[in-house]
Amino acid sequence: MTQLELAEKLNYSDKAISKWERAESLPDVLVLIEMAKLFGVSLDDLVNGTHDPAAEELPAAPRHRKAPILGMSILLVWLLAVIAFSFLLAGPHGSVSWLAFVYALPVSTIVWLVLNSVWFNRRRNYLIVSLLLWATLTAVFLTLLTNGILFWQVFLFGIPGQAIIWLWSRIKKK
Repeated sequence: MTQLELAEKLNYSDKAISKWERAESLPDVLVLIEMAKLFGVSLDDLVNGTHDPAAEELPAAPRHRKAPILGMSILLVWLLAVIAFSFLLAGPHGSVSWLAFVYALPVSTIVWLVLNSVWFNRRRNYLIVSLLLWATLTAVFLTLLTNGILFWQVFLFGIPGQAIIWLWSRIKKK
């Protein structure tokens, strides 16, 4: 908006607007209130220059829609696991096709973690990360087992991992 356009809307001269911009004079409080209404900002934002339209958040999805979206997202992971299972079963790796379901578990926990971080109680993330840790270790163990490698020691990685998660949960956030 030009100085002249603003001056016409406020019934002032463009010279007065120019003086305001150069800080040679200040508009009356009533004029500031009118300008705030005109620009769709609060008086505080107008005076302090703190309004940032890019920082305005989009309206959040209603809470009653978030849980079904989370559920559908996790079910989509399992649908993809069924598809992968079907293709692997028909191919040369049919004997290990069931691993598609094993890997669906850590992927599901990742989806749950991401959506929980965005929409729900973040304190629950510690539980979800723990599930992710153990689901991943189980997937690695079963993959090694199908290749004839009995390496149960992979679960030992879970002990320091779980300790890290527990300590992480004790960090106080502001």
